[in-house]
Amino acid sequence: MKKTCQCKEIKDPREQKLTEWIIQHKQEPGVALPALQKAQELYGFLPVEAQRIVAGELDKPLSEIYGIATFYSMFSLTPKGRNHISVCLGTACYVKGGGHIYELLQQKLGIEGGGCTPDGRFSLDACRCLGCCGMAPVIMVNSDVYGSLTGDELDAILDKYQ
Repeated sequence: MKKTCQCKEIKDPREQKLTEWIIQHKQEPGVALPALQKAQELYGFLPVEAQRIVAGELDKPLSEIYGIATFYSMFSLTPKGRNHISVCLGTACYVKGGGHIYELLQQKLGIEGGGCTPDGRFSLDACRCLGCCGMAPVIMVNSDVYGSLTGDELDAILDKYQ
């Protein structure tokens, strides 16, 4: 028998919203991708619990849903902070010290690349190019771009997002 939000007790309101969304859209072709987008919107990332809901409601193997979630770079399997920092490690940025900036941010935030601070304020990732090579090295915090960095300005930048 197929599980739906009407026949099982749901403790997490995100789970209920996701289940209801899938029930409304499950007849649409290719609904797995939008279902994962909805799950990430609700959870902020794609925990295994959300992937299980999508797989169960769409009658698909969890491995298929996991495959979609890991194929597309827009999905994250780990929590992201309220302020997402991307450090460009493309050629121009790397040559001008992007790697050093990335290391400094890891130290200042107390997290590894790909991680999130315990308070959920910041997450940190490396990326290959932000398209601002003339301002190398560059970081992006949410949609704000900071360039020509030396590392001395990182505390002031982070303070803006406290």
